[in-house]
Amino acid sequence: MRPVHSIWLAGPDSWLPDAPAQAARQRALCADVGLIGLTAPAIVAVDPEAAEIQTRELYAARMAQLRQADAGVINLTPWRGPSCAASAAFEAGVLAGMGRPVFAYLNVADESQAEYVDRVEAHVGAQRDEAGVWRDGDGCVVEDFGLPETVMLWAEARRLFVIVTDDPLHDLTGLEMCLDALALYVE
Repeated sequence: MRPVHSIWLAGPDSWLPDAPAQAARQRALCADVGLIGLTAPAIVAVDPEAAEIQTRELYAARMAQLRQADAGVINLTPWRGPSCAASAAFEAGVLAGMGRPVFAYLNVADESQAEYVDRVEAHVGAQRDEAGVWRDGDGCVVEDFGLPETVMLWAEARRLFVIVTDDPLHDLTGLEMCLDALALYVE
């Protein structure tokens, strides 16, 4: 196993109004355990005249950062719907594809939000059909393995912690737990 010195931190954090402060808190927690926390820069305004160039540059820079990471801690907190930020899922997949270990956490405000199918039901509506299969309003199957996230994200994470908190978008307890689990992993 390759040594772990740097951790990619993904999630909705770079979209928060206080994104720079949140990233600083995350990096400080990593530094406290002797790791370099790599965070995405806060999302800035886009120049409509240069949007395509900006997005390609952002993508290239992000991919370069991901290649530098020895592992990832992914914040899978539901954001703008029942699932995690799409960029966090993508970045978890990139890290997994590069053979980097991935750890994850998911913050929810209430225990009733701990399972993926329950969040889908609450956000877009779902019900069981006559065979007992969960389906959304379009009749599409809703994944129901009793997990906090979809199978692919849950199964890739070496550990996935579900934290019930009053502040799902800022609570870093899950990050701390992932860093503890990562320390055990690399021993």
